[in-house]
Order: sequence, then C-alpha cells, then structure tokens
Amino acid sequence: MRVTKKLFLGSVVATAALVLAACAPATDAGGTGDTGGDGPEEIKVGIVTSETGPLASYGEQYLHGFEAGLEYATDGTNEVDGMSIVVEEKDDAGDADKAVTAVKELIGEGVNIIAGTVSSGVALAVAEQAAQNKVLYISGPAAADAVTGINEYTFRSGRQSAQDVATAGTFLDDISGKTVTVFAQNTAFGTGNEAAVQAILGAAGAEVNSILVPEDATEFTPFAQQVLAEQPDLVFVAWAGATSGAMWQAMSQQGVMDEIPVVTGLGDAATFGAYGEASEQISFLNHYFAGAPDNEVNAAMVESIEAAGGTVDLFSPDGFNAALMVVQAIKEGKGDVDAMVAALEGYEFEGPKGTMTIRAGDHALLQEMYQVRLVADGDTFVPELVETVSADQVAPAEAQ
Repeated sequence: MRVTKKLFLGSVVATAALVLAACAPATDAGGTGDTGGDGPEEIKVGIVTSETGPLASYGEQYLHGFEAGLEYATDGTNEVDGMSIVVEEKDDAGDADKAVTAVKELIGEGVNIIAGTVSSGVALAVAEQAAQNKVLYISGPAAADAVTGINEYTFRSGRQSAQDVATAGTFLDDISGKTVTVFAQNTAFGTGNEAAVQAILGAAGAEVNSILVPEDATEFTPFAQQVLAEQPDLVFVAWAGATSGAMWQAMSQQGVMDEIPVVTGLGDAATFGAYGEASEQISFLNHYFAGAPDNEVNAAMVESIEAAGGTVDLFSPDGFNAALMVVQAIKEGKGDVDAMVAALEGYEFEGPKGTMTIRAGDHALLQEMYQVRLVADGDTFVPELVETVSADQVAPAEAQ
C-alpha cells in the first residue's frame, strides 16, 4: 500500500516512543509449534477495547460481535487450516496510555495481531504502536478519519466519520451556499467529524462552522443557545457516550429542532429513547441497527449473539467484521505480518451489512450506510429504515 503522512485529529497524548525490537514476534507468531511448514499450531490475537469506562457499552457490543464472527468464520472451531486461534482480551478503559501499555504487553508475549478499540484517541495511539512494532492492527468502532491510511499495518472493521458525513449529505438537495454548524464534543471523535464536514460538505459549497463542547461538560443549555444564535441552515451533531441524553434534552428545551433542521448519527439502542419529543424531528444517518440489512450473514450474527445472551446493537458488526478479517489474515498469511497485511488489502467479503471492501490504497472499509427515522412504539421509539445508501455514494476520499 501507499504509506502516507497524516495529521492526528483530536488530542492524543504524546508519550516517549518505545520500539520493542527485543520483543518482536517470532516467525511462528507466538505459536506452540509448527504444522509442517504450513503455519503455527496456535496464533494469539490480542483484543484491546473498552470493557470499563465511558465507552464500555460500545466495547461490549464489539466483543459480542467478535465472538459471533469468530464462531461464524471458523464453524465454531476457533481454528483455520489447522491453526488454533487464541484470543486474549485487555481492557483499555478508554484511556490511550492504558491501551498502549496493554498492546506492549501483548507484543512482548509474541502477539502480532491486535484488534479492538472503540475510542478514536486510543485507536490513533495504538496505530502508532502497530507501525513501530510491525504488527497487524484492526481498529474497531473508532471513527476518526485519521485512522484510515495512517500506516501500512492499520486497518479498520467499522465505518469512519467521512462516511457518516457523506450520509448526512444525502438528506440535502443542495447545500451550496448554505451554513452548516457542527455541534460536537471536543474529542478525537468530535474533531474528526468537524474535519470531515469541512472536507465533504465544505467542498460542496457549504460554509461550515463548529461549536465544540468540552468532554467533561454536564450542562448543555448554553451550548444549545449558542447553536440558535448561529442561525445555521443545518446542524450536524456528532456525539457519543453517557451525556447524550442530557445534551438532547437541552437542545429540545431550547427549541433548536423547532427552528433548525438537525441531522445526527443514530446511536446504540440505549439512546433510542433519549431524544424525547424531538425524536421524530431529527434526520438520522445510521451505521447499523439489526433491522437495516437483510442478508444471511446479518441473520447469522443476530442469531449467534442472541443465543449467547447478548443483544445486537450499533457496533456488533464491527466486531463481527474484525473476526472475519482476522480469520482471512491468518488463513492467507499464517502469522507472517507482511503476508497478513497483503491478504487484507483489497479484500472483499460479505459482512452483516452486506458487501464490504477494504480499499487497498489506504485501508478504508467501503460499506453501505443508512437513512433512518425514529417512530413511536408505545412509550419509546424504534428505528425504521428510510433508505439504504450505497457504498460508492458515501466512499471517503482516498487518503493522500
């Protein structure tokens, strides 16, 4: 692939670089023996994601999806071509420093496949470690565009902010000359969305400004009032985590949705009832909900997760896709990192959302997206598919 230089979006704490040359994985990828030259008997995969912390629910969705995907891709054996796949999970708690420590520990044990990560800031830090130590890294739900094309060892199993923004653009007839306000948290995820709106809707002729809210804010009325004062033609909201409900309550109480068209991403099921009376006033772009795609892989994922006692949700396919990618990498590369990278570049496969394509040049994951509305269902709301947006229509510009 083409290796590109990119600017990190958002705030990633810089730490002293530690290249674990002495801990570089052995050629048998941490295996317990050799299978006659065809690959090691055992390959360890490290999963580093949020099991605690503010994004723990996203991490749980990812892990349930990964387990279902590994079962699906290996017919329940956790083996591929005689190679046993052993998964070791580590909790990053949404903290980049903890994630880097966990990744270093795994690499020191001989692991050369790392997957997971729901936080964009964490993903960027782990991607740096992947490049330094020459290990395969498959990022999870982390959406910052900077992950795409950051280095030759980093892939992603979910969508990215540019695909969200491009989907938002499909709700508009003509945005040339219109003003778009990005309302987001001041995090890597939020600033990634801000940059994507500038790049995509700004390039289409919109004037883009932004209101970035501190991540630790708990009172959102002043920020909602600021949105009204801006009087934009469209508000694009990018938000994640436990404060979503309070933010939307403030937006509704201040009458933002009464005055200005608002588009945002539909989050996980826990947020379906968080929009209150404004629920049916918001236009939702969507990465995934269980009723959006209609295919055999999605049905298999839903059945597997529910049989294990889990619930299918927003980031379930990200984990499922990651497992399919891990199995493909091991099957073709047999633990050799360069061969595993080559096996994923240009790889096209059927995931829960349909046909997924890993773009060889920058490792963007091309996929369909959805237009969705919320409809009342008793005392809550449920998502309803409005339109499926083709992968080509929302494909991000190739990283340079």
